[in-house]
Amino acid sequence: MGEIQPARRRESAARPVEAGVTTGSLARRLGVSPTTLRSWDRRYGVGPAVRSDGRHRRWTPQDVAMLEEMCRLTSAGVPPAEAARTAREGVGRNQPGPELPGGGDQPGGHRSQAAGALPLGDVRQECRGLARAAVRLDAPTVGDRLASLVARYGVVLAWDEVMVPTLHAVGRKWESSGDRYVEVEHLLSWHISRALHRATEPVAPEGSPAAAGPVVLACVPGEQHSLALEALHAGLVELGLPTRMFGAAVPTEALTAAVRRLGPKAVLLWAQTRSTADLPLARHVAETRWGVKGARSHPAVLLGGPGWAGRPVRGMLRPPGLRDALETLSALYDPLVPVTRS
Repeated sequence: MGEIQPARRRESAARPVEAGVTTGSLARRLGVSPTTLRSWDRRYGVGPAVRSDGRHRRWTPQDVAMLEEMCRLTSAGVPPAEAARTAREGVGRNQPGPELPGGGDQPGGHRSQAAGALPLGDVRQECRGLARAAVRLDAPTVGDRLASLVARYGVVLAWDEVMVPTLHAVGRKWESSGDRYVEVEHLLSWHISRALHRATEPVAPEGSPAAAGPVVLACVPGEQHSLALEALHAGLVELGLPTRMFGAAVPTEALTAAVRRLGPKAVLLWAQTRSTADLPLARHVAETRWGVKGARSHPAVLLGGPGWAGRPVRGMLRPPGLRDALETLSALYDPLVPVTRS
């Protein structure tokens, strides 16, 4: 499998080797490992067209352009075999390399996993493309793909079917690889947060349900995980519902002061872990009143995040996911839509 193909051997003997970059340099430039480049060469025939005595690989500008195109296509979710074929044809290289037994992306075979591939399983093509870009630490591509996903599918679908599965895949890779891939999770999380923030740029128009009070979003004291709350904030903005986002680890005094000042329609408290889920705080927020005597109001309280699991509180709402939370909050602004309390 590692022998030079006859056509390449003849080409190597027919003309001198052009100056080019080494495999290590090209790997760093593309954000992949040298092992991945060698695997792509064996499987898909996208190695250097000319070699020096079969020992050292030197990649010409044409080779580099071909590999850059393959990386671009795989980042877009195109299967590696198809991406390699398109990249070869784009530079006039039509000789495919030998496929490993049972490998590749051909019908009846098993999907190949190049070095650094994530265990995404059967998810949408966009998720695979995002994961490949994240593993290469290709920040521009990650940012562009996330912005495109939100613009094309909206916050809910992009979050539920692409962002969360990819984050989970990175987490599984991290758990199975010791301390490796932590940087991938950090890069991906930051760019997801940035994409969600950009989705909140439109402001609710005048005459929106703001008169009924906004939705207050806050992590409980000590809770630093706010990414899911950012997705909910973006979804509320997308629906045109008024919202106030306070983010991670909001102190009790600050939260209760904000509730009294704003008179919110609802307050969602996020807890990622049981150790941060604060039931006394939730009850205190639910009992907070404002307004003139005889017409006092209080907020609906929603408990978000896995930290509240198994701890039902009478009179409070606990939506299981982003879509359910958005439907529940939308219903609060529409008296014709019933809301079920736990």
